[in-house]
Amino acid sequence: MSIIQPRIYLASQSPRRRELLKQIGVNFETLLLRTDPRRATDVDETPHANESPDSYVRRVCQVKAEMANMVLQLRNLPLYPVLAADTTVTLDGKILGKPEHAGQAAEMLRQLSGREHQVFSAVAIAQGKHIEVALSVSTVRFATLSEERINRYLLTNEYADKAGGYAIQGYAAAFIEHISGSYSGVMGLPLFETARLLQHFGYTTP
Repeated sequence: MSIIQPRIYLASQSPRRRELLKQIGVNFETLLLRTDPRRATDVDETPHANESPDSYVRRVCQVKAEMANMVLQLRNLPLYPVLAADTTVTLDGKILGKPEHAGQAAEMLRQLSGREHQVFSAVAIAQGKHIEVALSVSTVRFATLSEERINRYLLTNEYADKAGGYAIQGYAAAFIEHISGSYSGVMGLPLFETARLLQHFGYTTP
């Protein structure tokens, strides 16, 4: 049973983020931005020159929320709060985006093998001109991965559309020796920060 009324909009097609919102009882409706012909282009997720990972993930997340808010107005939908999120993996301060193919995913996994990396996950909520952004930072340590193990993982295709080429809630959970921070943040939506932002917009969670 949903606890929060009325609903919010989720500006994401990620099944993981839908699952996480349901986990804390949030009543939401998915807002599909790409289906609106009046919307200009998708959010440009290319990092700016010398942009730090935290600034990058905050910026992309906020732009997603702002664009979703504009879509509500274009479609004359009820102006409920819009929630957007963005997650990136960083190694030695370098942003590892979503791999475009298996070869690129393999190279990312080789870099992460046997080392610690950081996962930056931002969440933004916008309603009208009111917008707030929160950030979660977690540290994840991978076991040393053999080429055979990497290749077996690539066969699952789980790396597709995943920052850093892996999903903590999937097969790659077996790679992780230690995590310090937010498990839900590494999944893609930090629930502590999300619940706190929702309170600022008049919503309560368990």
